[in-house]
Amino acid sequence: MKILVLNCGSSSLKFQLIDMTNEERIVKGNYERIGGMKSALRLNVRGNKEVITHVARDYDEAIRFVLQVLMEEKYNIISSLDDIAAVGHRIVHGGEKFSKSVIITEEVIEQIEECTDLAPLHNPAGIAGIRAAQAAMPGKPMAVVFDTAFHQTMPAKAFIYQIPYKYYGKYKIRKYGFHGTSHRYVAGRVAELMGKDIKDLKIINCHLGQGASICAIKNGESVDTSMGLTPLSGIPMATRCGDIDPSIIPYIMTLEDLKPDEMEVILNKQSGAWGVSGVSEDYRDIEMACQEGDERSILTLDSQSYKIAQYISQYLVSLGGVDVITFTGGVGENGFETRERICKYLEWLGVDLDLEKNKQKGKEMCISTQNSKVALYVVPTNEELMIARDTYELVK
Repeated sequence: MKILVLNCGSSSLKFQLIDMTNEERIVKGNYERIGGMKSALRLNVRGNKEVITHVARDYDEAIRFVLQVLMEEKYNIISSLDDIAAVGHRIVHGGEKFSKSVIITEEVIEQIEECTDLAPLHNPAGIAGIRAAQAAMPGKPMAVVFDTAFHQTMPAKAFIYQIPYKYYGKYKIRKYGFHGTSHRYVAGRVAELMGKDIKDLKIINCHLGQGASICAIKNGESVDTSMGLTPLSGIPMATRCGDIDPSIIPYIMTLEDLKPDEMEVILNKQSGAWGVSGVSEDYRDIEMACQEGDERSILTLDSQSYKIAQYISQYLVSLGGVDVITFTGGVGENGFETRERICKYLEWLGVDLDLEKNKQKGKEMCISTQNSKVALYVVPTNEELMIARDTYELVK
């Protein structure tokens, strides 16, 4: 059974086709700049890469072209759309309505639309992708996987905000958390690698990349996570500020005569590593500047590692201890310097990092010494496979 996984962004379409017989990824691609005159499809078929320039004005045109490419004889991917058994879609926000993945129906789409206020940039694109896929493949079974669903197991004491309760009652303002599909995959995978039942493990997963979040996982369930109502809160990220004193916002708005949407741009796109370092939003550039002695870059990376270590320590309370700390995401998988900085702050916990093993990039492996009281693992995430698995289970 082949599952097509679709992930629609504001102007992009990422996709993978996965053969669930052996969970082999046959093809992956990224359709960039949808809606513009320079849109192009980056394709990777079994390791062979190419770029196809083709204008796609909307998701309908993009998805139709992707399906056309998949059926081209020279790629030997599929002979017809009948070879695709089902389609799995990623949706960022499911609010409190969805605690698990579901088969797509009109009612489900309507409920996703009701969550649009909670994710105005992401959910409309996801819905547009669902509609486009339905038009291109009428009658094809489709499922939707939510970034927020995994965190619906958080207890109320973890997700409630200490603001007037009426705002939760009226507007459902609470902590939701994100990266749930990634956190769920990594937790399951590290349990396999350790040869243990996930229900016997206390896991703290660090998903570190352009966006970043920490998740406390007990008995295979999320009990707390760093992102909140939106992906802005928690640890500092590439361009997002993370947790700050809320009074900073109106204070700066008054001083600079800013409107709410202008302030939101500053917090989401001009803060974090980019805002403090002034070098780049790419951690590789900041790391290089740090090695060259740039003081603001050194401050940026040390401050972020410090705050990540603080969050990990905080989740010892949530879990009642910890068995394993995992690192995933672009920085978590490849940034060995970041992992070393974080673990340095956790030596009091008995964390003992193997410095030689830690120098590996992007490899699934244990990076702690035998003497470490807490296991440390790098586990490359695979959200698309998680979506494919959920879709397969729902439609098989």
